[in-house]
Amino acid sequence: MPTDPIISLRGVTKVYGSGPTAFQALKGVDLDIARGDFVAVMGPSGSGKSTTMNILGCLDVPSAGSFLFKGHHVETLDRDQRALLRRKYLGFVFQGFNLLSRTTALENVELPLLYRGEDRKTRQEQGMAALDKVGLKPWWDHTPAELSGGQQQRVAIARAIVTQPDVLLADEPTGNLDSERSVEIMELLTDLNKNSGITVLMVTHEPEMAAFARTIVTFKDGLVEGIRKGEGN
Repeated sequence: MPTDPIISLRGVTKVYGSGPTAFQALKGVDLDIARGDFVAVMGPSGSGKSTTMNILGCLDVPSAGSFLFKGHHVETLDRDQRALLRRKYLGFVFQGFNLLSRTTALENVELPLLYRGEDRKTRQEQGMAALDKVGLKPWWDHTPAELSGGQQQRVAIARAIVTQPDVLLADEPTGNLDSERSVEIMELLTDLNKNSGITVLMVTHEPEMAAFARTIVTFKDGLVEGIRKGEGN
């Protein structure tokens, strides 16, 4: 597996509020994510895992410390620059599928390309290719109401990968699915990681889902408590 880090955090802290009511969510996080890794992030509520993921997704900024993405200091970027990085290099999958209910699977997948200003032909070609990768090409003209929960999450994953991101951030991607559909989604993420070279970062509370990852990072009290190998190696 490639070992050069695509992401490095050094001494990252995050403080919300000020004065006596200030809350320190992160207390000096050091973490390297290797290019091409599949990382599961675990920990109890309030452990700092979600705050860390928000920083990694350029949705929040650290109070102190450094965040390097592909060797560039993200903590020095302004809001517009972070948005550009997010749009160009990152894909997001959430527990809620967040699909537009009145539009087809293909139209949902095309959305990030629409924001990029791609022409219709390019959007359709890349959208169909992304649906093909998640096994839903025959369902391209179905609306979310005509799809199962597992299929809706596949559409959401296709939407996240249609821009060919370097990193896919998944927040509880199986949280709304039964065990059989959950395994299907984890197998899909594993396939995208191994065959498309996408670095996957996934927050989960479920040890059975974390086991699919190559690396499992555990947070506790605003720090990385431990890092171990998963069964995906």
